Amino acid sequence: MSTALNKLILDIETIGEDFDSLDKATQENLTRWIKRDSDNEDEYKIALEDLKNGLGFSPLTGQIVAIGVLDSYKNEGAVYYQAPGQRNAELKEDGITFKQMTETEMIRQFWTLAERYQVFITFNGRAFDMPFLMVRSAILGVRPSKDLMRGRYLYQNNPEALHIDLAEQLSFYGATRRKGSLHLWSRAFGIPSPKSGGVTGDDVGPLFKKKKFLEIAKYNVGDIRATRELYLKWEQYLQF
Repeated sequence: MSTALNKLILDIETIGEDFDSLDKATQENLTRWIKRDSDNEDEYKIALEDLKNGLGFSPLTGQIVAIGVLDSYKNEGAVYYQAPGQRNAELKEDGITFKQMTETEMIRQFWTLAERYQVFITFNGRAFDMPFLMVRSAILGVRPSKDLMRGRYLYQNNPEALHIDLAEQLSFYGATRRKGSLHLWSRAFGIPSPKSGGVTGDDVGPLFKKKKFLEIAKYNVGDIRATRELYLKWEQYLQF
């Protein structure tokens, strides 16, 4: 792969809708399977809580609250983030610009930026970030500028939008028994973990409710920086 290609690291943060605010038909649709599979009331309550906490994993019941982008060569980028009810000035720290936007504005900005890049690098992006982003774009009436789900295997080279999902590459497309999280891979390669600040993906929803929007955006920076460093390790030692 030519090093002259523009390469963009990206990662999204999402939250789910409030289950109790959903209409009854939607609640019934979401809980039908756990009612069927639960053997007793206690199991049902546990499964229901897991379901409520997992609504942010689907673009049908969730939304994007931050999009982090990082130019792999320049090691500079931005985080677009939601902050409802606030009017935060643009902020720049250590090569990262923080820009408050609505979800639709974030998505439009991302797809405009994507037109300048040929290689897109994620961790678990093919299983989560890209399907979520592309479907959420359609729901909000925004057409993606590139197909970032096309060509799972690198030999199927898509010159307009090659998506390198490090979770797939490091597990050899799932051939290994366990894929490993970004934290575990970072730890193994001596890369500062995005979890070292004490915030994890599970904290995004609670932080959003507490209106700690910039804290979410700064957590996202840890993800994109760790993904870049992991990509450089993969490129140097495992890319063929």
